[in-house]
Amino acid sequence: MTILSRVEIINVLDKLDEMYPNAECALNYNSMFQLLVAVVLSAQTTDKSVNIVTKELFEKYPGAYEISNLTEEEIQTMIKRIGMYKTKSKNLLKLSQIIHEKYDGQVPDNYDELIELPGVGRKTANVVLSVGFGEQRIAVDTHVFRVANRIGLVCEKDVLKTELALMKVIPENRWTNTHHCLIWHGRKCCDARKPNCSECGISKWCISNKEVELKG
Repeated sequence: MTILSRVEIINVLDKLDEMYPNAECALNYNSMFQLLVAVVLSAQTTDKSVNIVTKELFEKYPGAYEISNLTEEEIQTMIKRIGMYKTKSKNLLKLSQIIHEKYDGQVPDNYDELIELPGVGRKTANVVLSVGFGEQRIAVDTHVFRVANRIGLVCEKDVLKTELALMKVIPENRWTNTHHCLIWHGRKCCDARKPNCSECGISKWCISNKEVELKG
C-alpha cells in the first residue's frame, strides 16, 4: 500500500475537520488527576464504560489522596464492569499514592515522569499532555492506528511507527485535532469490520477504498 501525497493528506485533514468540528476527548473529568485516571482506565475499554464507573468513583474519591487510602478490593468493586479491572485497580492505587506523596497531588506535565507512573504508557501520557496540558500530541489508540493506515495517511505495522510517521506527515499544529478526528471517524464511520465507505466524506482520497474500486 502506498500513502497519500502531501496535498491529499491536507485535503483529508481539512475534510475531517469539517466532518467533526466538535471532536474532543470523550472521557468525563473535572481535574487533571481525574483525566489521568480516566485515560488509564480506558485501555482496551470503551470511553462510555469508563464514564459510567468514574462517575461514582470521582464523586466519592475525587483526588489522589482519597483514592490512595482505598484498598485494591474497594477499587475493584467500583470499576469491575470494565476490562482488566484487577490490574487497573492495582495500578490506580499505586498511581494515586505516587501522585499524592511525590507530586503533592498534582499530575506531572513531563512525559518522562508520566510514563514512570503505574499503568501509564506512551498513549496515555500523550493524551494527558495533549488534552490536559494543551501540548500538540498524536496519541495512537486502536482507532487512530486502524484509520490512519487504512486511508493511507501512513503505512506502518505497529503503533509506535504509526505515531512517528504521523508526526512527520501532519503539521505539528494539527496533531491534537487530527488525533481526535481520527478517533471520531473510527467510531462513527470507519468501523474495523464494516467501514461505511458509501457514506464516508474522505472516501475519494482513501487508499483502501480506491483498491476496492479497482478490484471491483
